[in-house]
Amino acid sequence: MSLPYARYCMSLRSKWLKQPHKTQSRVFRKLISDASQTVFGRDHNFDQINSYNDFKNQVPIRDYEGLRPYLERAIQGEEDVCWKGKALYLSKTSGTTSGSKYIPISKESMPFHIRSAKHALLSYIFETKNASFVDGKMIFLQGSPALEKKNGLDVGRLSGIVAHHVPNYLQRNRLPKMSTNLIEDWEEKVEKIAEETLLEDLRLISGIPSWVQMYFEKLLNASGKRTIKEIFPNFSLFVYGGVNYEPYRAKFESMIGESIPSIELYPASEGFIAYQDSQNQEGMLLEINSGIFYEFIPLEELDSENPTRLSLEMVELNVNYAIVLNTNAGLWAYLIGDTVKFTSLSPYRIKVTGRTKHFTSAFGEHVIAEEVEEAVKLACQISSSQINEFHVAPQTNPQNELPYHEWFIEFGKMPTDIEAFKSILEQEMQRQNVYYKDLITGNVLQPLKLSFVRKDGFVEFMKSQGKLGGQNKIPRLANNRKYADEIAKFLA
Repeated sequence: MSLPYARYCMSLRSKWLKQPHKTQSRVFRKLISDASQTVFGRDHNFDQINSYNDFKNQVPIRDYEGLRPYLERAIQGEEDVCWKGKALYLSKTSGTTSGSKYIPISKESMPFHIRSAKHALLSYIFETKNASFVDGKMIFLQGSPALEKKNGLDVGRLSGIVAHHVPNYLQRNRLPKMSTNLIEDWEEKVEKIAEETLLEDLRLISGIPSWVQMYFEKLLNASGKRTIKEIFPNFSLFVYGGVNYEPYRAKFESMIGESIPSIELYPASEGFIAYQDSQNQEGMLLEINSGIFYEFIPLEELDSENPTRLSLEMVELNVNYAIVLNTNAGLWAYLIGDTVKFTSLSPYRIKVTGRTKHFTSAFGEHVIAEEVEEAVKLACQISSSQINEFHVAPQTNPQNELPYHEWFIEFGKMPTDIEAFKSILEQEMQRQNVYYKDLITGNVLQPLKLSFVRKDGFVEFMKSQGKLGGQNKIPRLANNRKYADEIAKFLA
């Protein structure tokens, strides 16, 4: 993975990046053609689809439950259901809002999971002219690569499946050992990884920030050092995905000992959607030539009977959209559950703003992840505090007082003035969300309240839910007390 190779790959990429609409149109036609003789294709008259408008008329928006009758047949090992042939893998997911789901990965879609991750690193090399991280060790904190069989199909977590396809040129420098990666218990696994990597020349570290933070804490405790840079002097690149890094950044930089470059990824079992292609531009480059045809629904229309469906050429900057996927693994008009905004239209770059099911709107305020994360970032910057994790939920029936939003916060470094910190949060939330402001000024809600979670309280909460580590993420927002009442068991 060298600079000349990066130049070559980026030159190939630029050819389709310069023609985004033609590229998406070509992907669309290919998808419809390849799936025309599947059960889904015949049921939805793919042979009569000649345009995107035809497609919208034939194929309604569905989530996992809506597609379940078809997906279940594919999961049973039946051929030619949603996509030609059988699934190559089933990626098992278990979100915080639902039970296990099995997402098919096809032989056509699998290579793009690898290519996108590779292009993220090559983009960094191409822009910075720095490939030094390749000369040292790399670690990917991920789920177990162990695969099970279900109806003759290989089943595993996405990160575990991808582990079987890491290119040879990365394998030689990759940590931890396979035997360590196979450890199921997350705390035991992180402990072993810390022990295994303590004396290595680690230069690239990748994972979900909350679990990387746990790894860093294990390293510092084991080594007696003050910072990660003292342990890994050549650590120069952090690769992450799954959650917004900004609320963690101050804490991370304190633990690392300095600010280092980072690359954000947007991988999902349903497809590798985007990656950060520049250190100087906001957002992640949308993967428009990876076997996915994208649709977008304005967020405010998501629950309407006939929401507006937009192709890529119809989107606008800074509008919240629910993202919809049509993929070469057989997902059709599939509502993945994420919301995004476009930060650039040339090229198309996005940032993830939240989840369609993770919001706080008990009184019609519809607070989303982007808003609370921005508020936390600002409050931490002004107060020089650090946050390990947080969760926001409505308190709808307090005794003898107005309802309010309750913020559960685990501080890594407490602000010297809690009231000032709380005031910044409140002011920033009102600035960003006019509906929330109206509820406060109209005396429907009272200002937010803080509840302090003890050290490692969120880790204990996730452990109690059976969701510690791997690809699991702590829910930042909820519209009820489902998580809040459980998190309250771990208050300081």
